Amino acid sequence: MRAFVFTDDRLHRDAGRFVWLAINSENGKNGAFLKKYPIPALPSYLVIDPNEEKAVMRWVGGASVDQLEKFFDDAEKTFHAKTDGTGPEAALARADRAYGDENHEAAVRSYREALALAPANWPSRARVYDALFWSLSQLDSSAATLALAQQVAPQYRGTSTGVGAVSSGLDAAIALPDSDARKKVLTAQFEAELRKQLADPSIPLSGDERSSYLATLIDARKAANDSIGAHQAAEDWVAFLEKAAKEAKTREQRASFDPHRLAAYIEVGQPEKAIPMLEQSEKEFPDDYNPSARLAAAYLNMKEYNKALAANDRAMAKAYGPRKLRIYMTRADIYAGKGDTESAKKTLEEAIHYADALPDGQRSDNWNKTLQKRIDKLTQTSAVH
Repeated sequence: MRAFVFTDDRLHRDAGRFVWLAINSENGKNGAFLKKYPIPALPSYLVIDPNEEKAVMRWVGGASVDQLEKFFDDAEKTFHAKTDGTGPEAALARADRAYGDENHEAAVRSYREALALAPANWPSRARVYDALFWSLSQLDSSAATLALAQQVAPQYRGTSTGVGAVSSGLDAAIALPDSDARKKVLTAQFEAELRKQLADPSIPLSGDERSSYLATLIDARKAANDSIGAHQAAEDWVAFLEKAAKEAKTREQRASFDPHRLAAYIEVGQPEKAIPMLEQSEKEFPDDYNPSARLAAAYLNMKEYNKALAANDRAMAKAYGPRKLRIYMTRADIYAGKGDTESAKKTLEEAIHYADALPDGQRSDNWNKTLQKRIDKLTQTSAVH
């Protein structure tokens, strides 16, 4: 977003509409903000009512300039809208405020109410569907997501909303248990439609969105137990990302593709191809721990454990906040790869102590559970040996 969207001159008109604030969620001094306004995924954007100090609207994920402008316009309308009425706009305002407050059950109810009350040509319908899919994903409601995707995808074919609906449907179909007779059919249907829409260059999708959708196609092939097809989908992902990085106009734009490129190279079994780009990013962004952390992951997959540890050391020296826990986990994996189970366990124990010391708003029980599970697994493995 910083590299491609916020640099766009079209956003100048918004400079005076809001008081702008960027929050570094890794910085401990922002723990109080994060406790008040939970951030389930990055990037996230909130428009906050300065009177009630509540989020009147939320956007999760990347966005194009046009999508961001629409978000700003809708947020301003929601801020001024009354929530105690009976029409679609009042129901929408209630839904947006519940969505902004991370109350997804209430958001789903009010979004559905707004859709039921609104006319067929309601201009807010598409963005309501976008928000509804996210809320349903947070509620882990596969059945409702599938039903909604089947309804929305044909209506919005050829738009970013339509592609999002197909991708949400595909994710939900893949998540169905293997015993569900619908899984194979629905996965194939949504996968075919997603491929068709991604082949349409007229659909306005950001590079980040298109990359994420290409990664979903790999999951679809894996769900079909098609290893050859999954590898080909991964090769397609690599080709897209390499082209996008080559066409980048600035070093920030090029580096923004690093995490997806690393994942794609690992997926095709060629992690070594990530080394040159990550070394370049490490040199160009010396204060950023991410290139070093990604180098450690690449070397880990190459089984070059000493190089992985050296890169991990560099990342550790610069990292802070909850994301440092991932660097601890990579370090534990490096030690485990070397056969040093005790050092791996000690690293994870250090990670738990670090997690416990994070300020309120950054601490997560899920992290501690994940780390403890890894320790338990290492203990069981060493006991068997």
